[in-house]
Amino acid sequence: MIFKMGKFRFAASLLALFSLAFSSPNMSAQSSEVMGEVRFEGNTQLDRDSGVWIDGNYVGYVKELKGKKKVLLLPGKHQIIVRQAGYTEFSRELVIEPGQAQEVQVAMQLLPGAKTPDVTSELKLTIHPKRAAVFLDGNYVGHASELGGKFHSLEVSPGKHRIKVELPGYRTFETDVDVLVGQKSEMKTELVKGSIEQADADIKKPQ
Repeated sequence: MIFKMGKFRFAASLLALFSLAFSSPNMSAQSSEVMGEVRFEGNTQLDRDSGVWIDGNYVGYVKELKGKKKVLLLPGKHQIIVRQAGYTEFSRELVIEPGQAQEVQVAMQLLPGAKTPDVTSELKLTIHPKRAAVFLDGNYVGHASELGGKFHSLEVSPGKHRIKVELPGYRTFETDVDVLVGQKSEMKTELVKGSIEQADADIKKPQ
């Protein structure tokens, strides 16, 4: 168990998702007769730091999906999944209408039986870009900006672990770490620019 410390249809949908990264700041659902907008809100910091997948594709974390990173989607049904380590998946199916905005209020629920390991080690991750998704032993544990820096890290069980870092438009980074009981370790990396076609099933729905 892992816990934080401190802390087109596919092609068309994907094009719509990544319009959030390149759209004009003045563009909104109301000014588009084609696209619909999804707005995300969370009551707690944990909700706002949770990762968002749309139609199987990672798009970022809740609190950043606005402004230049607003989510604009093609009309029709879309599956929203929000993930956070130690919490059950938050899932919603939305029907997007042209020119309309919808709000998703994210509320994460603690995974039944979740608890901190009795014996732990501390792992600090320094990763750029900071919005990249981080996976530990195949499980999503958060975005990079909440897992490093002066006040943030992961509390993990001692032993070997597999770290994977992914972000659409960048090459996947993977490495193994072996941490000892009570040890404080740090891993640093900067993702290399790549293509969405290089992303694997953790952040991109298989075609």
